[in-house]
Amino acid sequence: MDILAGPLAIGAHRAHILGRGGVAELMIKRDYYEVLGIDRRASNGDIKSAYRRLALQYHPDRNPGDHEAEEMFKEASEAYEVLCDARRREIYDAYGHRGLEGAGFHGFTDIGDIFGSMGDIFEEFFGAMGSRARRRARAGADMRFDLTISFMEAAKGVEKEISVTRVVACETCEGSGEAPGTGKQVCRACGGTGQITQRQGFFVLQTACPQCGGAGSRIEKPCDDCRGAGRVSKHEKIKVKVPAGIENGMQLVLRGKGHEGEQGASAGNLFVYVSVTPHDLFERSGEDIVVTVPISFPQAALGDEIEVPGLDGELSVKIPAGAETGDEARIKGKGLPSVRHGGRGDEVVRFVIKTPKKLSKKQKQLLEQFMREK
Repeated sequence: MDILAGPLAIGAHRAHILGRGGVAELMIKRDYYEVLGIDRRASNGDIKSAYRRLALQYHPDRNPGDHEAEEMFKEASEAYEVLCDARRREIYDAYGHRGLEGAGFHGFTDIGDIFGSMGDIFEEFFGAMGSRARRRARAGADMRFDLTISFMEAAKGVEKEISVTRVVACETCEGSGEAPGTGKQVCRACGGTGQITQRQGFFVLQTACPQCGGAGSRIEKPCDDCRGAGRVSKHEKIKVKVPAGIENGMQLVLRGKGHEGEQGASAGNLFVYVSVTPHDLFERSGEDIVVTVPISFPQAALGDEIEVPGLDGELSVKIPAGAETGDEARIKGKGLPSVRHGGRGDEVVRFVIKTPKKLSKKQKQLLEQFMREK
């Protein structure tokens, strides 16, 4: 019998046959390897990966009310249940679907069968599905602090003290949320499982217990200081070491200096975003600093040696004879430290010829003579 194509190829194939009672529906099962989209020589790892992909795509929780997705999900689950079992796979490879019927396997009857026989794999794919599921203590959240420093502080490095407000464990109850001398009671709503189970038609849904938040227990008497939260807000001063050579927009990470986690869970991190204010004289170009220096026409024409500002004080630089506006001189190792690979950049001196706006009579005569001799 030919397998129908098109929309009817989804899930188990349906064909119509004519009998005494009119039109009846005949279910034609697809090949399990075809269902999972794998080769007959596929390993158990290949089978598991293929099923993971299909199960995530067609899971009923992700496709509420979609009958086709439900059928695809059941079909993929049935194929996986057979092919992941060495004995059943051997029978199926030799005799096909009829061989499995003879061995007592008739497929799944509903979604409840799937959850019952495949709880472990679903716990891996979709999270905990049974009473073992409890809400884990949450790790602390990360924090951000924006720090502004000057150009020279960035160049030389600096230590800053900042003020932050962190969530930390309550000292009174040591993070338990319980008043001293009291304890916790098993949640009556969920019986200590932390989960509420609901059956909706084919589907069995498990959600965190709204009474205990998935913890499985409730605080008998909350701590007065933290009101049962186990954590409180606290103002703290933290020292931040800014390395020399840091660039505008870089961030520093202070591990464990963010908000503290619940019940001893790991703390978040503090991210310090650094902004560097511009300098009046220096510009940054990677690890190099650039300083623009005005020179006179005679200095440009004849050459000279001048003093220029540097990060550590005055530096001497030579103006080559015949210098033009935009020409540069480089002073090695007098730039910024590198926070990435060590070492230090250069100081680049950029010359700009300054044209005088007022000339004396003699200066005019000399320039006119210079022009005539040209």
